Amino acid sequence: MADSKELKPRVGMGVIVFKDGKILLAKRKGQFGNGEYQFPGGHLEYMETFEECAMRETKEECDIEIKNIRFVSVGTTKLYPPRHYVHIGMSADWSSGEPRVMEPEKSGEWDWYPLDNLPEPLFSGSKVILENYQKKRVYFNS
Repeated sequence: MADSKELKPRVGMGVIVFKDGKILLAKRKGQFGNGEYQFPGGHLEYMETFEECAMRETKEECDIEIKNIRFVSVGTTKLYPPRHYVHIGMSADWSSGEPRVMEPEKSGEWDWYPLDNLPEPLFSGSKVILENYQKKRVYFNS
């Protein structure tokens, strides 16, 4: 049986960061989604806005600054039981800095990829956010 912490929904976020028609991705390392490509992101902290979370997580994970932060979508995901997430998708434009790995235990190298030639496989959370962005869909369930 999972411990009680895992039996509560958590709030996660992924951020599509655009620069020169490309988006930022890195390979995940960890318990679930290992080896799949992901956007910068993480968990919403207490009293934090979506924009603040997007800026903080992007800075913490890849040491870049972002601007023009926009809401993409929100939904629930239960793809990795017993985890249950409310998942927020945001998009932003690169502002400054060169991406570098700040949390080597969580991700590989960050790199920019054209939308029409993305690496595979994409992490499910990132894939859904990207699909929502492209289809202008605001809510999802997975």
